[in-house]
Amino acid sequence: MFVISGPSGAGKGTVIGLVRQRLPHLVTAVSATTRTPRPGEADGREYHFMDEARFRAAVAAGDFLEWAEYSGHLYGTLRSEVEAGLAGGDDVILEIELQGARSVRRSMPEAVSVFIVPPSTSELEQRLRGRGTETGAAIARRLGRAETEMAAAHEFRHVVINDDAERAADEVVAIIEAQRKDA
Repeated sequence: MFVISGPSGAGKGTVIGLVRQRLPHLVTAVSATTRTPRPGEADGREYHFMDEARFRAAVAAGDFLEWAEYSGHLYGTLRSEVEAGLAGGDDVILEIELQGARSVRRSMPEAVSVFIVPPSTSELEQRLRGRGTETGAAIARRLGRAETEMAAAHEFRHVVINDDAERAADEVVAIIEAQRKDA
């Protein structure tokens, strides 16, 4: 299993999309969230979109491998998503935030962890503003949290700078392929 983490706006989803084009056998565990879909997002593809009551019921039932609150919304990885991929003999890739990555590392220390970082804080701010989905106050909160998260990059086995998504994807592919050779 491969855990991809990093601050909001670092380009994790873009890099993972490119990695999956190069390694189509990878299974992406679709996370669940209580946030509303962004334009173009579909339930079950980018996220399993849930209301808060349903999400909390799934937490209480032990349905999540990990979950956390992030920017006022709940996010989590459903055990069923991970177990289905691993049971089929596939490599599973998770896109999760720092707290979730720490939780997975405690329960599955064999997971390979990769932290994606933007080339600079100013580039991160540009990316977040470019989304056009959040207020200035929400962006400021994300940037504050990003600084804290980037300080934790040393906790990960690998750190990839996403200064160019194609190059960053190539680096993640190399990490995955090297891990497979060692397994």
